[in-house]
Amino acid sequence: MAQAALINNDEQIVRPVANFSPSLWGDSFHSFSVDNQVAEKYGQEIETLKEETRSMLAAACERSLTEKLNLIDTVERLGLAYHFEKQIEDMLDQIYKADPNFEGHQYNDLYTCTLQFRMLRQHGYNISPKIFSRFQDANGKFKESLSNDAKGLLSLYEASHVRTHGEDILEEALVFSTAHLESIAPHLKSPLNNQVTHALEQSLHKSIPRVETRYFISIYEEEELKNDVLLRFAKLDYNLLQMLHKQELSEVSRWWKDLDFVTTLPYARDRAVECYFWTMGVYAEPQYSQARNLRSNTDAIQRWDIGQIDRLPDYMKISFKALIDLYEDYEKELSKDGRSYVVHYAKERMKEIVRNYFVEAKWFIEGYMPPVSEYLNNALATSTYYLLTTTSYLGMKAATKEYFEWLATNPKILEANVTLCRVVDDIATYEVEKGRGQIATGIECYMRDYGVSTEVAMEKFQEMAEIAWKDVNEGILRPTPVSTEILARILNLARIIDVTYKHNQDGYTHPEKVLKPHIVALLVDSIEI
Repeated sequence: MAQAALINNDEQIVRPVANFSPSLWGDSFHSFSVDNQVAEKYGQEIETLKEETRSMLAAACERSLTEKLNLIDTVERLGLAYHFEKQIEDMLDQIYKADPNFEGHQYNDLYTCTLQFRMLRQHGYNISPKIFSRFQDANGKFKESLSNDAKGLLSLYEASHVRTHGEDILEEALVFSTAHLESIAPHLKSPLNNQVTHALEQSLHKSIPRVETRYFISIYEEEELKNDVLLRFAKLDYNLLQMLHKQELSEVSRWWKDLDFVTTLPYARDRAVECYFWTMGVYAEPQYSQARNLRSNTDAIQRWDIGQIDRLPDYMKISFKALIDLYEDYEKELSKDGRSYVVHYAKERMKEIVRNYFVEAKWFIEGYMPPVSEYLNNALATSTYYLLTTTSYLGMKAATKEYFEWLATNPKILEANVTLCRVVDDIATYEVEKGRGQIATGIECYMRDYGVSTEVAMEKFQEMAEIAWKDVNEGILRPTPVSTEILARILNLARIIDVTYKHNQDGYTHPEKVLKPHIVALLVDSIEI
């Protein structure tokens, strides 16, 4: 284990150094300029296609339920829904009010029933899953006759991931659909076989929306019954928005390079590109450009007083000064809209993280292994998700003081999100942290407290993650204390964890396998028009 001795006044602290791998990207993203001629051309055609799609959605109100649902689902999965949010909400509301208990004969179709259930749940409607009992036999098991309905099974599988507590029928739906989809996937034709394989690897509800958009555009292009207007609209919109993302990443990359943390803080992870990818996961739409620019993931500080800088060791002076400059810039930027006061909430969260980091450092120095409850009480903050959620709202004009006050109370959906991040991270990083000599890890603390094996402790943490997901899903159902726009950021942060730590891999620290393909698809390769 590599170590570094750091002097803080009279104390000598021996701190573990993780020897993180260098950035995969070098200077790849430092230079980018938008081709204004191409952007203008795309923008003009997009406006035409947008009106055609708006008319398409309006006309769908007179079509069958399945056709309406298919159109809305396609628009959403192609990443175009942000253009038509009010229209889509009105359509779904009409669908819900027309038959809130799913009593119509059309719901005897597995695909239609499950698609409507998932879409309404994702839009906050608290639909009972009891509607699926019509697909069960007298013994309460899903009918084996459904095993030949690949499209319906896939829709059932996706619907099962919006489950909340006590919804046993959705637990059974997940097991049933997974088993049958795994069995039939090799025998399906393209593109359905690819969709099934992809879904089994990454469910739609738990995936990053922008990642799913890129994937679905390629799948939709293979569909025999594809709508050419929607496909072209999606491609143009994707590429135009990608230009904005590349421009933003270029600014972030240059800012990071100017800080020169790679040289001055060599033990810190050089992950500016991966941090930007996470930010895109929270909100990719163009109206959140300021929010993306304000949301940063940086090192810790102790006080918000530049006069205290001489009391810190040199390595912390660097990050301390950078953070003060960053938050001063935030306040100046947000003062234009009369919102500079919101930075206070981010500062408080940063202070919280620093206090808890010092507790972890003390545990390491003293060789102290706390009870797992004490560990989690401290480690939830050091997951950084309290801070990241708060900073996600800084650039959102819809985030009022009342919303920040609500967030500061650590509501259940936020606690669930932070817990999800903490326990999934603990599972993925356990072996590495153990190798660095850290004994105060969540898994080790649980093993010691309950006298169980590593495998049992990891299963318990995985169970905690499942409970947390159900809390998140429950938290977006109406009535809600804040707007859907606010809650969507918390949901998206949970989705980022699911993607980044897939198969218990730490995709943030080691992005080459997990995140690199997504970053290339979203920030390097454009779609051929």
